[in-house]
Amino acid sequence: SEPHFVIPVFFLCPALPGASRSCLLSGAADTCLYRGAAGDTHRADVPSPLGLRMAAPAAPSPAESFALNTWTGTFSHTIQSPGYTATHQLYAHHSLVHLMAFSITIQRLDGSTHPITVQLQSLFVPQSQDLDLTPGPDFQGAHYIYGQALVPEVEGGPRPAVHMLWTPIPQWLTLAGGERERCWQFLTAVAGSEQEAKRSYSAGLSLLAAGSLLRSHLRSWAALRRGCSVQLDGPPALRQALHGCLYYLLSAVPPRHGPAAPFHGISPGGLANGTRGEDYWGHVFWDQDTWMFPNILLLYPEAARAILQYRIRTLEGARRNAQEQGCEGAKFPWESAATGREVCPEEIYGAQEIHVTGDVLMAFEQYYCTTQDQKLFREDGGWELVEAVAQYWCSRMVWSEEEQLYHIRGVMPPDEYHSQVDNSAYTNAVARRSLNFASDMARDLLLPAPEEWEHRARRIKVPFDEERKYHPEYDGYSPGEPVKQADVVLLGFPLMHPMSAEVRRNDLEMYEPVTDPAGPAMTWSMFAVGWLELKELQRAWSQLEKCFSNITEPFKVWVENSDGSGAVNFLTGMGGFLQVILFGFTGFRITRSSLLFDPAFPDDITKLKIGSISYLGNRLEVTITREEIRMEVTETSQAPPASPLEVKPFPSLTQSFSVAGQSVSFPTAPGWIQRSPSRTP
Repeated sequence: SEPHFVIPVFFLCPALPGASRSCLLSGAADTCLYRGAAGDTHRADVPSPLGLRMAAPAAPSPAESFALNTWTGTFSHTIQSPGYTATHQLYAHHSLVHLMAFSITIQRLDGSTHPITVQLQSLFVPQSQDLDLTPGPDFQGAHYIYGQALVPEVEGGPRPAVHMLWTPIPQWLTLAGGERERCWQFLTAVAGSEQEAKRSYSAGLSLLAAGSLLRSHLRSWAALRRGCSVQLDGPPALRQALHGCLYYLLSAVPPRHGPAAPFHGISPGGLANGTRGEDYWGHVFWDQDTWMFPNILLLYPEAARAILQYRIRTLEGARRNAQEQGCEGAKFPWESAATGREVCPEEIYGAQEIHVTGDVLMAFEQYYCTTQDQKLFREDGGWELVEAVAQYWCSRMVWSEEEQLYHIRGVMPPDEYHSQVDNSAYTNAVARRSLNFASDMARDLLLPAPEEWEHRARRIKVPFDEERKYHPEYDGYSPGEPVKQADVVLLGFPLMHPMSAEVRRNDLEMYEPVTDPAGPAMTWSMFAVGWLELKELQRAWSQLEKCFSNITEPFKVWVENSDGSGAVNFLTGMGGFLQVILFGFTGFRITRSSLLFDPAFPDDITKLKIGSISYLGNRLEVTITREEIRMEVTETSQAPPASPLEVKPFPSLTQSFSVAGQSVSFPTAPGWIQRSPSRTP
């Protein structure tokens, strides 16, 4: 649970942030550059001046350490030599989102008077295979390059621009003989326009002159971490994994009080990864909407809204995808970049793994249920997206006279070991949820909606084996067939598809032993959530423990697969892991009328404290132990006004608490939080 991880240099370290590209240590910049058409679209290689290594050539064998501080959003490399220390610290400024900075500090530790010199080893060259870059005139002491992507994502479309300013970096830095300590500061600004790059660089210089550049970053990052604090009393490995996951996920979303620039979504490998052929080329998948989004929504709804706005901005591309498949409405791409057009290099996934469209809408539904933000739907394009998704599902399904049910045929389920199957249980269930939400949303907005939405939702087939009392993965699935990853187990959570505890158990029992142990990291989290629902605590812990083989040392960077293959800094796996804590240990379930809770802890965990759960405009601090649950409203929004809440624990159905402006405590039990029916905002 320590706020930072420190390791000696002889351990295997990940590449320093920014080693080859303008990636970010903490906080996502608004410049996201894709280069290439259709199946060749990838994150552009943006050269980074921050990719350097500090060395002490005069010291024969200096002690070195690296530290990632998750509470300050800084990375540092320290050389300890006889008589002095040299520290290289770098960070992506959390409020000046286009600005990255690093410093080199040399401190004399003895009474010597000789000069002390360190070397800065850099591979930076202001060139890129993906960008047409041109040098520009220096600006306030900074070098300047600018250019455009060589190839647009869509033929005839715009070529994204990049503008970069950076402080020139010398090969050597020397602490003079009479000096005790000196610090050198270096800035890099990267933006989509010359004006924004220069504005950011100038702002950084002003803060440097005032001595407050680092302090302003620390203040902004600390505010975010306080608002998204999750602490538990349990095994150290679990606590460190929790802090690492929170850090990396929060690093991928925009700052709370940053500029209102477009957000470009979250790729499985984060913003720093995704050049051609690696880490899914920086594309956005269902990973964002299904695996990362629910955690962000509970802790940081402003960032959740930005994720949804990314999907709204790409709606027209999704409409084109549907048209090309002969369907109506909008089909979101399996792999998305800047336009919403399908950019997956392999045609089969874009053509068949259509459940992503329902996954996108499930995120919109979860957001609406927890925020009641009608503006997103009335004014900002949300309703058009909801309507288009419902139209897509209606046009994609066909009526079976034999079964008197609607079928969705020729798909690939989340289990990618099977393709061209009919009636994937997950795909059909998420389509049903899409249609029901669209009908509910139309009623709330007082808009007309086709009756067929609800009719088709009622009549769509979700395969079920009456004899074995479980859900076959698709029509014709035989028990025992290998499965790549979490699929049917997702019906229970997050889909909350109606089923008995017996069926939920049978689904878990059926698929747990046949799921590939080398599959992607998020899978075991969903088995853990399922066993927590059933209060099978040891079985839940055994599944959660499998996640740890995907966490690499020393900085808790996740890999996609336990053998080390696949995407690196795999935010999808982290998202699944966080859902075990935020939804599994707490039992939180987002419904249309309430936020349910039903805590369950494995044996080694005694307390969980979530600093700020966001619900209906309120910020709730929630503390759960085996004996007691305590909730306190710490903040309420004024515009729009927050809804007063009440908490109802079971079995005391007649006992309710109004938590507006106060705290409540009660014995640990299931219950729900909802808008107080007796009070209005």
